[in-house]
This record gives sequence, C-alpha cells and structure tokens, in this order.
Amino acid sequence: MSPVSLSAPTKIVIPDLVSHCTFDLRMNRNHRLVSIESKRWLFNGDPYLDEQSRRAFHGLKAGRLTAMCYPNVGYPQLRVCADFLNWLFHLDNLSDDMDNRGIQDISNVVMNSLHNPHTYRSSARLNRMTKDFYTRVVHTASPGACQRYIETMEFFFQSVNQQAIDRASGYVPDLESYIALRRDTSGCKPCWALIEYANNLDIPDEVMDHPIIRGLGEATNDLVTWSNDIFSYNVEQSKGHMHNMIDVVMNEQGLDLQTAVDFVGEMCRQSIDRFIEDRKNLPSWGSKIDKDVAIYVEGLADWIVGSLHWSFESERYFGKQGKEVKKTRVVTLLRKRL
Repeated sequence: MSPVSLSAPTKIVIPDLVSHCTFDLRMNRNHRLVSIESKRWLFNGDPYLDEQSRRAFHGLKAGRLTAMCYPNVGYPQLRVCADFLNWLFHLDNLSDDMDNRGIQDISNVVMNSLHNPHTYRSSARLNRMTKDFYTRVVHTASPGACQRYIETMEFFFQSVNQQAIDRASGYVPDLESYIALRRDTSGCKPCWALIEYANNLDIPDEVMDHPIIRGLGEATNDLVTWSNDIFSYNVEQSKGHMHNMIDVVMNEQGLDLQTAVDFVGEMCRQSIDRFIEDRKNLPSWGSKIDKDVAIYVEGLADWIVGSLHWSFESERYFGKQGKEVKKTRVVTLLRKRL
C-alpha cells in the first residue's frame, strides 16, 4: 500500500483572546489629528517610501494603536508616541531583509542619536527622525524614564541583530531561547518607558525594578508579542519567515500547525491571567508613588487590550478582512511566495 499523503492545511482558527481580555478599551480623543500628523512626519522627505509603502502605512493605522494604548495623554505626548511607533514599524520593515551588518549600521545611527541628540550628526534620515522625537521626550521625561528608554533600545538592536544571524543560518531556537529573544525584538520595552513619559510619571528606579512591576511589564510584553506571532503568522509564512513562536513550538514539540496555534493561544491567555494576578499583589510605596504606579500599570493594561483590538483594525495582518477574522477567527492561509 502506498503511504497516505497528508495535504498541507489551508486554514487555521486563531484563539479568542479578545473575549479573554476584560480590560476597558479606550480611545484618545486626539487620535485622528495625531494619525494624520504622524504619517506626514514619517513621509516627509523620504525618497525610499514609494506609493506602495505609503499605502501600507495608511493601512497599518499606527496612530490608532497609539490612541488605544495611550488613551489619557495630552496631544504633544500622544504625537511623540505615534511618531515613535511609526518609526519603529519603519525600522521593522527595513530590518526584515537585512543582514546583521546592515542592522548594526542602523543601530549605530539610532543609538548615537539617542545618546547625543544635540551633537551627533549623520547624513542618514534616521538620525534626523530619531533626534526629532527624542528631543521632545527628554524635554519633560524623568531621568529614569529616559535611561530605561535608551537601555531597552540597546536590547532591541542586540536582539534584532541576533535574529538576523539566526535567519541567515536557518536556525530555529528552542522555545526558552526564543522567548528570551522575542521579549526584546518586540520593541515593547521602550513603549513601556513612554508610558512614564507620556503620563508625566516620575517613578523611582527601585520601584520600577521591583519583581511585581517587572512581572507586570513582562506579562504585557508576552501577551502583545505572542499574540502578534499568531496574528502575523499567515503573512510571515507566505514570505518564508520562521522567526515566530508557532514555528518554534512546531519544531520543538513536533506539533501540527493548528495544535501549535492553540498552544501559543493558551500561553497568551496565561499571560493575561498572570498580569491580573500580579496587579492584585502590588505593594505600597506611599500615596504619591502608588498613584504614579497605578497610572503606569493602567498603561500596561491599555497596551494589552488596545493591541488586541488594533490587530484586527490594522490591515497589516489580515488585509481588509480584519473585522471578519475577528468574528469568525478563521484565517485562510496565503500561498508561499516563490
């Protein structure tokens, strides 16, 4: 008898994470103006952003993500956060097909711009863009928030560089290694520093380093990042990209595609549960600090619920089908590009 040939799957069913997340979804009242202004800022004077790239940024709706994740902040702060997220997505697009040397060149420009925003000069447009939004951050951010922002950007570039090395060699890491790397490639940690900046918080370093505060940030990072791996899987598999938790668990545990999707979905649910549990166990540092901490933790919760809903409103993952996918949770797999 000839062996039975198992046909490749044509669809996946994604987990219902929206229902599992009971946090209130809110929208900053300045979202329309900020969306327009931030895209104009991104497009201004960039000869490499062709019409197709600009259409993709319109469909991305980074301004809407910003407004959902920073719902209570003022216009100037929201604008900085939107500029940063548009800039970060732009970096992500640039680095997708770069080798580690190209990423190192970008890293050098960006980090020099952050460390020396008033003196460092480069012909690279990234230098002007980075200095432009970061000088607005340092104008009002606490020294601790600035330090955390720069440190976490360093971690981001180190991990993206490692990801490029892994991609070039075809290496698929084990789950534990992948999680450690993905917590930095996500670019979430600098966004947490911007919660401090945008809400004018001044939280002492020893409070930000407390295990519960760190745990809340990590749980949020995990939910945003791992759910993104589920939502972006279809587009990534069509391009042959393998830096995704679904690929990692399929490779490590020998799971089929749908079982791997379910596995990652359960990890996402557990990260929301972890956040809720840690939030119940927050210690007290006195009324002033407790008030700032409460705003910071609420900012993390905004990121959890905001990113989940935005993923279906953006066209980055599901094209024009986001509303339908949100309802049915069925994703038809794209053909692999040759």
